[in-house]
Amino acid sequence: MTLWRKYPTVYEINTWVWLNDLSRAHGRRVTLGDVPQSELERLAEYGFDAVWPMGVWERSPGARAVSRTDPALRAEYARTLPDFTDEDIVGSPYAIVAYRVDPALGGDEGLADVRARLSELGLRLMLDFVPNHMAIDHTWTAEHPERLVRGDDAMLESEPQNYFRAGDGEQARVFAHGRDPYFPGWPDTVQLDYRRAETRDAMAEELLSVAAKCDGVRCDMAMLVTREVFSRTWGGEFDSARAEFWLEAIGRVKTERPDFLFMAEVYWDMEYRLQQQGFDFAYDKRLYDRMLHEGAPSVRAHLRADLSYQSRLARFIENHDEPRAFAAFGPAREPGASALALTLTGLRLLHEGQLEGRRTKLSVHLGRRPQEPADEVLEQHYRRLLAALAHDVFHEGVWRLVEPREAWQGNPSHQNFVASLWISGEDLRLVVVSLSNERAQGYLPLELPALAGRAWLLKDLLGDAQYLRDGDGLLSPGLYLDVPAYGHHLFEITPQ
Repeated sequence: MTLWRKYPTVYEINTWVWLNDLSRAHGRRVTLGDVPQSELERLAEYGFDAVWPMGVWERSPGARAVSRTDPALRAEYARTLPDFTDEDIVGSPYAIVAYRVDPALGGDEGLADVRARLSELGLRLMLDFVPNHMAIDHTWTAEHPERLVRGDDAMLESEPQNYFRAGDGEQARVFAHGRDPYFPGWPDTVQLDYRRAETRDAMAEELLSVAAKCDGVRCDMAMLVTREVFSRTWGGEFDSARAEFWLEAIGRVKTERPDFLFMAEVYWDMEYRLQQQGFDFAYDKRLYDRMLHEGAPSVRAHLRADLSYQSRLARFIENHDEPRAFAAFGPAREPGASALALTLTGLRLLHEGQLEGRRTKLSVHLGRRPQEPADEVLEQHYRRLLAALAHDVFHEGVWRLVEPREAWQGNPSHQNFVASLWISGEDLRLVVVSLSNERAQGYLPLELPALAGRAWLLKDLLGDAQYLRDGDGLLSPGLYLDVPAYGHHLFEITPQ
């Protein structure tokens, strides 16, 4: 297979739920190894670069017991899947007992089979890596307790939400639950101790074993194991003044597999630091929040950051941690929001169910979801958007932000536009989105000298609009647009 494209498109699938749906549709048990070829071909038709089957690793019996007894979790299940049973509660995919594919999903052999078939269709495979913690009943609690953060009886008594006892008799020990510095521990996990070289080496070996089974990884809460955050959370001293897990571990993987892709789930404005430690892409949660809550001026300010930083962000309007885009943005806003986010530089991340307009954000502890009707209008929008996005100009081209200008004095509505231009040789694309709930007018100066002295056709690949415009006018004052609330265009620009 060829190298990853510069700006790839990745499709996240909730594996357990996906296989459950396929099993019901085909009247038989479907695992990774026997996913119907027609289903893989359906995914390939969208033009994705990679599929990320989230949650393939072996679930923990101990973690599953927590998932089935925690009152808050059961209340969440009842809200989203009112007819759930304990059989539907499969446990958290982020409380991993071993980096081997869960037998219920088809095992390592099933994963190898589906990876080979995806590769034949031009699709790469991404998987999860969870660096911060393991499942509460991981073998290391007995075999390698030195790799884990320990506690004592006093800590357990004063912070029962953050510590637990494992083992019996003389083998009983107190360990910490995995957590971040701002919230109580995750009760189905045990915290790894990254202050110790042995732990860092062991987890680097786990990462190498995962890398042998896929083409890239999404690293869960990646910032938690940086020296800065780990020290803030747990205190104590690292055994080496220069120890930094990601620099070491990513370097080892890249030495063996230079084209292997690393994507970091990261928050707290630590995206750049994770990029500096070797990640190819880092979650752009800040863009998501600005689009959802703040409006176009804030989004444009975000997009003025240095391009070397922008091009290594992962853009999304939905993933398994966020509300469904249909619920968060609503049917009027989602088409424009998706057109904006998914045509920026960086990695583009979409979530299974997003294309159909699913509304229910399902707990990752569940293996079955409610039936929901597809939104045909939204489906058509995503088909058009992904067809346009498949063009190489969005993956290998040059991107620039276009600054809007007022249509006439005293009309500030141009501030509601976010626009960008893609250039690759003679291929030109202009993306324009209004983030306002009111009509907006403005000029978009394209500032491309090659436009001068010619007529140009602007054809909207997301709708029916077509405009024939003089190139000199596109340069200055620019393309004039008058769009309704949340209006959006993706123009293909061709000479006439």
